[in-house]
Amino acid sequence: MSHRSLPSTRARLSFAGLAVTLAAGLGMTAVNVSAEADPGVRACTAEEYAALVEAGDNFALGCQLPGSALADITAGFADALAQEPLPLTSEDEVDKSDNVELVAHLPLEGSFAEEGAYGTDMAFRGRWLYDGNYSGFQVFDIKKPTRPKRVAQVFCPGGQGDLSVHKNILVMSVDSSRSDDSCSSTALSATEKSAWEGLRVFDVSNPRKPKYVAAVETDCGSHTHTLAPTKNGKSLFVYVSSYSPNADYPDCQPPHDKISVVKIPVKKPARAKLAATPVLFPDGGNPGGPIPLLTSSSTSGCHDITAYPSKDIAAGACMGDGILLDISKRRKPKVTEVVTDDLNFAFWHSATFNNAGTKVLFTDELGGGSLPTCHPGFGPTKGANGIYDIVDGQLEFQSYYKISRIQALTENCVAHNGSLIPVKGKDIMVQAWYQGGFSVFDFTDSANPTEFAYWDRGPISTTSLELGGAWSVYWYNGYIYSSDITRGLEVFSIDDPIVNAAKKVKMGTFNAQSQPTYGG
Repeated sequence: MSHRSLPSTRARLSFAGLAVTLAAGLGMTAVNVSAEADPGVRACTAEEYAALVEAGDNFALGCQLPGSALADITAGFADALAQEPLPLTSEDEVDKSDNVELVAHLPLEGSFAEEGAYGTDMAFRGRWLYDGNYSGFQVFDIKKPTRPKRVAQVFCPGGQGDLSVHKNILVMSVDSSRSDDSCSSTALSATEKSAWEGLRVFDVSNPRKPKYVAAVETDCGSHTHTLAPTKNGKSLFVYVSSYSPNADYPDCQPPHDKISVVKIPVKKPARAKLAATPVLFPDGGNPGGPIPLLTSSSTSGCHDITAYPSKDIAAGACMGDGILLDISKRRKPKVTEVVTDDLNFAFWHSATFNNAGTKVLFTDELGGGSLPTCHPGFGPTKGANGIYDIVDGQLEFQSYYKISRIQALTENCVAHNGSLIPVKGKDIMVQAWYQGGFSVFDFTDSANPTEFAYWDRGPISTTSLELGGAWSVYWYNGYIYSSDITRGLEVFSIDDPIVNAAKKVKMGTFNAQSQPTYGG
């Protein structure tokens, strides 16, 4: 196993002097958000900060950036804007490539449309789409993709509601400390020993009426999770990713250098239980840089793991480190390679293999998803994808990819969840960028990724930074599906010779974090 950083010759952002500029531009008042915070902390009023904490994910961390760091980054924004085309100015405006069309939209409704009920991740099985939400999950019938039907809403709050499906089993992540494991639970401080967070398991043999059958508590909850079924089909192993331990949290103690492994018997999912808690970073992992979320994060767990079960491998995005794992022994995943990027990656967020399993595309969630990083002031290598070839088991860096369209300073935008489009012999991906919309790009040439399709809606607000945009955007059986944080489910068609052949590839199940093989 090797552990190495990228060459120091790569571009480094200057962190010399911008919080006041950014705060003023966003109509925000700088406040201290905690007793330990730097006196120069920017960017959120007390009300905004409280709302972001409730939202979960990494959003609130964007309020804790030292003011001096933000000041220098944004100091040059005015000059950059004067030299670049202005971004869209209204949510009603759309900038898109000619080969993409919106063909369906089902907005959030009921309790799922309330403040803080954000749309999150998706999973697919047959004609059914399962869409996660901070309030639970929804089920859509997508037999006719241009006319999706909402057939169920399961109110079961506990952010962030990431979902995966395997046969008749639906797994849901809960990374919000709750009073108990029930769907009627209420928020409870993680300082309380009785608080619960972890995995919920549902029987979806009747997708219109899911049944809650099991709950498994895991240390630090479950921010995301990954399915790794055994090859004999009898057991479903779930790798639970969580992070940010605290000495005051009885169930989330430092150093938390591990993941949790849950075993679910496929025929008896009610017997789901914790199977192991393997330590992935016995040396402690990346110690982190001096500026949270702008330089490397310290590693205290993983944010996301993507498994490629048919090849017995997985890739982990673990805060300050990117890793490869051998999962041939499902209960005992073993780290085989570690890579860091202390100059350009602030928060290793997610990973995607190419179909051949010879590349990994890692994402950097610079700013925790709460900052307008798709802007010249942040540069082209931060908040981007890092593309690596796997050569003799080692990760070898090839290039960065980031959308080039300038977003407004009121649009949260950074690399987020996407998936492969199954084009044989090509490495094609569709990816969400929050309020940056989505991008479709070819990374067959690892060193020269190229975008050929996109969709980009204008900002929710032109006066304040509002959370929104595409959380996850995935390809499934000929269409592009987007789970938008505030807008709900959107379906897109694409007509392009590069991907049209992929419309013939039909998958029975699709979970972005448990990659299937296509085309042999």
